[in-house]
Amino acid sequence: MTLWAHRSGEEQYLLNPSFCALLLWHAAYRRQAEHLKFLSFEESFLILPFVLHRKTREDLPRSSRTSLPVWLDQYPLARGRVASSANVLAPFTREALMFAGIHRFIAISAGGILADDTRVTAVNGVLSGASDEVRLCAKRASFVGKWFAEAGSTTTVLALIGVRP
Repeated sequence: MTLWAHRSGEEQYLLNPSFCALLLWHAAYRRQAEHLKFLSFEESFLILPFVLHRKTREDLPRSSRTSLPVWLDQYPLARGRVASSANVLAPFTREALMFAGIHRFIAISAGGILADDTRVTAVNGVLSGASDEVRLCAKRASFVGKWFAEAGSTTTVLALIGVRP
C-alpha cells in the first residue's frame, strides 16, 4: 500500500479505510440480521467492487427478488467489471478489514466476518451527517450482503462472478 501522505486526493476520499470499513460492516450486518450467516472472507472482497463503481451500483436491482444469476445475465458487462475491480480493490478491502477489526466494528473468524451489532448507533450517527451518495453506498452494501446470502454458497457466488479465492 502507498503511504497515506502519497495517495491522491481521490484515493484518500473514496478508498479510505474508514469508509470502506463502513461498507463492509453494512454488508456483514445485514447478512447476519436476515440470514444468521457470516459474510465470508472471500465475499467481502466483492462488496467494494459492487458498491463503489457508480454504474454497477446504479444497475443493482431494487429488491433481492431479482437473483444474482438473473442480474448477471441482464448485465453481462457488470460481471467483468466486478471481477477486475475485485483484484484492483483487494488491497483496500484488506486495509478496511484491518481497520474495522482494530476498531472492533467487525470480528474475523474461520466462519467469516461478523459485524458487531452493538455498533448500530455509532454507524447510524456517522451516516446521519454523511452525503446522500455515502448513505446510498451503505444501503447498497447492505443489499449486496443480503443478496449474496440468497445466491447460495460462497463458492457459487464466486463462480457466478468469475473470480477465485
